[in-house]
Amino acid sequence: MLSDGPEPPFAASMLWPQWDVAPRVGAVMSTRAGGVSRSPWDSLNLGTAVGDDPAAVVENRRRFVALTGAQPAWLRQVHGSTVVPAHEAAAADEPPQADASWTDQPGVACIVQVADCMPVLLAAPGGRAVAAAHAGWRGLAGGVVEAALAALCTAARCEPAQVSAWLGPCIGPSRFEVGADVLQAFGASPGQADARRFVPGTDAGGAPRWLANLPQLARDRLALLGVRRVSGGNWCTVEQRSRFFSYRRDGLTGRLAAAAWIRR
Repeated sequence: MLSDGPEPPFAASMLWPQWDVAPRVGAVMSTRAGGVSRSPWDSLNLGTAVGDDPAAVVENRRRFVALTGAQPAWLRQVHGSTVVPAHEAAAADEPPQADASWTDQPGVACIVQVADCMPVLLAAPGGRAVAAAHAGWRGLAGGVVEAALAALCTAARCEPAQVSAWLGPCIGPSRFEVGADVLQAFGASPGQADARRFVPGTDAGGAPRWLANLPQLARDRLALLGVRRVSGGNWCTVEQRSRFFSYRRDGLTGRLAAAAWIRR
């Protein structure tokens, strides 16, 4: 049984996705507010491997998980494309190495952590299954969204066109400076890149660089897969310092988390 949750102001500081899903689907994303961690992890750091006081992280996670009323399925993320059943991950002694999870069982929360990468939440029609994916550029280019969607559709026996997706906060298109390797990972030619996705420029030394639009790249992937109900993707973790952690901005910092679950 979960302990009593935090006070209502804590819940009010979270992001509650506004998306086209069945009432039995729950979803929430943390901000950096409402926890007990001290600077530079202040205050709701949910990451266990970033140097924060372990006792503070335990309390922060307790507060976040209490919002879901579900058993959490934490992952050991590696910027890959492995997807695991959240109901198995939640029961494991250690978090499995994976970057996405899915479940068709009520009372289990699919959770991914981020600090500039994009969390992608998916929900099948009728709330028959949910999924969460950790989609930085490596994972996105490597197929983590495709893998999560395939697992979700198999579990729910549905088509991608019936699935709803929500894109959480990530590094925004005016802040995500990348090299040619990132363009090539998405099949884009550095000399002929679409400026809606990669804005050309140079770094301080004059070397070619581009500003990448991670939300647009995620929408592209989802559209190719047949997902039409896509919302979110309008926040920049780098620019909104008081609200979000950002590894690109701060280096040593905390981790946010996004969760999706089926209500009991």
